[in-house]
Amino acid sequence: MVRRAARNTRSGGPALDEGRTPDSPSVGNSPWEGHRVAFERYLETLHFSDEPLLQRLVEAMRYSMLGGGKRVRPTMCMEVARVFGAEPSITLPSATAIELIHTYSLIHDDLPAMDDDDFRRGRPTAHKKYGEAMAILAGDAFFGEALTLITIHQKGTCEQILEVVRELAGSTGVNGMVGGQVVDMNLTGVGEKADPEALRLIHTYKTGALIKSSARIGAILAGADEAGQRAVSDYALELGLCFQIVDDVLNATSTREVLGKSAGSDAEQGKATFVGVYGLDGARREADESVGRALASLSTLDGDTSGLRELALFVRHRGH
Repeated sequence: MVRRAARNTRSGGPALDEGRTPDSPSVGNSPWEGHRVAFERYLETLHFSDEPLLQRLVEAMRYSMLGGGKRVRPTMCMEVARVFGAEPSITLPSATAIELIHTYSLIHDDLPAMDDDDFRRGRPTAHKKYGEAMAILAGDAFFGEALTLITIHQKGTCEQILEVVRELAGSTGVNGMVGGQVVDMNLTGVGEKADPEALRLIHTYKTGALIKSSARIGAILAGADEAGQRAVSDYALELGLCFQIVDDVLNATSTREVLGKSAGSDAEQGKATFVGVYGLDGARREADESVGRALASLSTLDGDTSGLRELALFVRHRGH
């Protein structure tokens, strides 16, 4: 019989179907599909509210969070825990919280006042389907629900939980995603004249900060020492930079049908991108160098890092 956790009616937090939370088995020699299956099943168990007057909000949230995606951040969190000898499934509440934060950032980035995108993951963006007001509120709600997941459902010491919250909060604020978006907006229209250091700052904050936190949170929950946390942080920060460089290349060379989102929009809006500053070949070289630094960061770790190496190569060579 499936056992459901009691709903937190006092805080409005998500209730979880605890009985459906599986382990994370490897598939072949790669753990990634197992991590993804475990994560998707856990994500499906989130229950936000039964209140009839809130169902439009709940629908907008579920539309956004269950619409596919690479799930790089939560599965990285799980894999880092495995590298340090922990069961990956122990991180699921925090890994899911990370994805909720990421989803909130995508909803807000797509708004007309920000990047003004109409498509995401092959479907209309949240504001196109539910209206701008509901999209903004859905994004806001994800932030609160993410903190609820960690503080109510994540197992660990008080120190670990506090560190996870501190890490996640730091990666989303002025020195994280929000700050990166501000610099991105300020440089829109500059295009190829963008300062390379400002360009790196955008992507270190806007993309790299949350990816770094994903790895660091996995290490924290696994009980890794500071040296281990620093190694995976360096790896993930470089991987986040590589991820964005590849995004810039794909935006310039691919199509909406392949990407599932707008293509060619960076050049049209005069966005500061690696392609604009370095050219296509130069941007690809920058991506190669970044992924090389990411892989080098893993050399000090004793655990099996083959999964993290596989992820780095996927990020570098992905086609969408």
